[in-house]
Amino acid sequence: MKFFDRLDPTDLDRREWHLWLLTITVVSILFIGIALLMYPSTLSGPVILAGNVRRTAFFGFCALALLLLGYLVDRQIMIRTLRRQIEEERQVSLRVRQAASADLLQGLPGPGHFHDRLIMEHRRAVSAGQPMSLVLVALTPGPGLDDAEISIAFGDAAKALLNKLRGDDSVFLVSPGTFCVLLPGVQQSNADRVSERLREGLQDASGVSGRFSFNLQVLSYPDDVQSAREMEEVIGPFLRAAAPPARFTAGASSSIRDVG
Repeated sequence: MKFFDRLDPTDLDRREWHLWLLTITVVSILFIGIALLMYPSTLSGPVILAGNVRRTAFFGFCALALLLLGYLVDRQIMIRTLRRQIEEERQVSLRVRQAASADLLQGLPGPGHFHDRLIMEHRRAVSAGQPMSLVLVALTPGPGLDDAEISIAFGDAAKALLNKLRGDDSVFLVSPGTFCVLLPGVQQSNADRVSERLREGLQDASGVSGRFSFNLQVLSYPDDVQSAREMEEVIGPFLRAAAPPARFTAGASSSIRDVG
C-alpha cells in the first residue's frame, strides 16, 4: 500500500482530474446500465406517460441522470475557473512582492559605500581605541526557485537582517546574495552573539521550505585583523562579486572565523 501513499505536490492537479474523470465515468455507466435494464419493460408498448408510473419513473430517472452529470461537469468547470483566478492573483502578489524586494535590495548601500564606510569606521576605531566587527552573510538560493522567487527570498533575508540590528549598525549589499553587516564598537564576543541573532532571523525568513541557505562569518578588529586593508583583503572576493562563497571561505580561513 505504500505505493499509493507516495504523493507529489506537483502531481495533485492531475490526480484530482483523474478522480473527477473516474467519478463521471462510473456515474455514467451506472445510469446507462440501469436505463438499459429498465428500457425493455418500460418501452415495450406505446410511449404514453399519462397513467403509467413506470414510464414516468424511467423518464424522470433519465432526466435526473442528465442533471447530475451536468452538475458534476459544471462543478469541475467552476473549480478550474477559481483555480485560474487564484493563480492570476498569486502572480500579481508575486510581482508586487518582487518589486518591493527589488526596491529594498536596490536601496541598500553597495560596495563603494561599504569601502568608504569601512575606512571611516576603522579610523574611528583606531583613534578611539575601540573594537569593530563585521559579519559576512552569503545566501544560496534553494533548488527549484525562479528569478522572481529568489529576489523575494533575498529581499526577505535583507529585512530579517535589518530587523535584528541596532541603530548604529549598517547593512551593505556587496554582491548578489552577499551582505556585509558593519558593527561599530562591537568586540569579538558580542559580534558572535549578533551573528546568532542574525542566524535566527534568516532561519525564519528562509521558512520550512528552505528558500535559501546561508553562511555567516565574523571578522573583528583588532582580534582578527589590524588594519582596514587586511579586512578588505579578506572580504575581497565578495567585493569583486566574482568569487563564490566557497572560494571566499578558502581564501580567508587564516583570518576569518566561520560561525556557520
